[in-house]
Amino acid sequence: MSQKTLTSLAMMTLRQLRQIASDLGVSLYSRKSKEELVEAISTRQVEEGEGRSLERIEADMLPAPRPAAETRVVFLPRDPQWAYVFWDISEDDRSDALHAGASQLCLRVADVTGLAGGSAHPHTLQEVVVDSHATEWYLPVPLSDRDYRVELGYRKGAGGGWISLAYSSVARVPSLHPSEQILDQFVPFSLDAFPSSGSTSLPAPAEAVDSGLHERLYQSATSQWRRLGRGSEAFHEIDSAAGLEGGSEFSASGAGPWASGRSASGMGGVGSRQRSFWLVADAELIVYGATDPAARLSIGGEEVPLSADGTFRVQVPFRDGQQLYPIEAVAADGEQKRSITMEFRRSTPEDNSNPASQAVAEWF
Repeated sequence: MSQKTLTSLAMMTLRQLRQIASDLGVSLYSRKSKEELVEAISTRQVEEGEGRSLERIEADMLPAPRPAAETRVVFLPRDPQWAYVFWDISEDDRSDALHAGASQLCLRVADVTGLAGGSAHPHTLQEVVVDSHATEWYLPVPLSDRDYRVELGYRKGAGGGWISLAYSSVARVPSLHPSEQILDQFVPFSLDAFPSSGSTSLPAPAEAVDSGLHERLYQSATSQWRRLGRGSEAFHEIDSAAGLEGGSEFSASGAGPWASGRSASGMGGVGSRQRSFWLVADAELIVYGATDPAARLSIGGEEVPLSADGTFRVQVPFRDGQQLYPIEAVAADGEQKRSITMEFRRSTPEDNSNPASQAVAEWF
């Protein structure tokens, strides 16, 4: 057998070699390796002296079946700035598009955030020209934290126009920045609330539950610093003390009749040049973090429940003065501890605000 024939056999796939071995009657061909099949086929052809050429054997073999391509496009956000797109185009769709005058294969990226029914936001369509033989592409994302849909199609030649082939599913690109969602209510739970059946699912938290943890943490953080100060700080302390007795007319933000700057001399009949005006502004402090989900976490001696993934988030008042938050996590076995102490200060140099309920007509 010639060297050319041996080289041709070596270039065949294992499946093709097994087909030839079956036609030649090679025994146990399905258990042989590729090298063994090449040797067995060569030996059998030499022994039989068969005039059947390798080219004729290859011509008699049917080509391996290939699955018919289905036109589709898939949009996969990779990160807040890039997305990966891949697609397939059937031969029929490609042929129809070329006969219709298709010239450039393109991807159209549409912002569909908050919309339904296949509509897109105006002025947000981005068209990207891709290689006509490509099947995948990386796309830059215009804006993160939005929903997008990709359309695959052809741009027509001189006459212009668009030939649409397929749409992807809608996918959301993740945000580039931390979530702006604020947990307005801190909802604690107790292990006593678990059913006796042994279920491990957490009970649904009750709506609008306030255990007073926010205020207790604030009082603990400011207890050693609490004193009467100057300006609005003094009003905050008067407000805190009077609020316990239920007889104060100051609001939680320290706004009251004195803060608005009005006095008895400013109250009179309503004239054509009088108007009511008001302003409310305040601040809150968010303490958050994470530890082992099985650990016990406390802030200033107050135990704080952990989420299932070990995260915690506490939203407390942030009033004038100094606040100290010692945070400690203790492992489930009590052997390991981690702690951090954070100190915050706030001052309000000017407070000329008042809520809408205390707005009065004044001259302007």
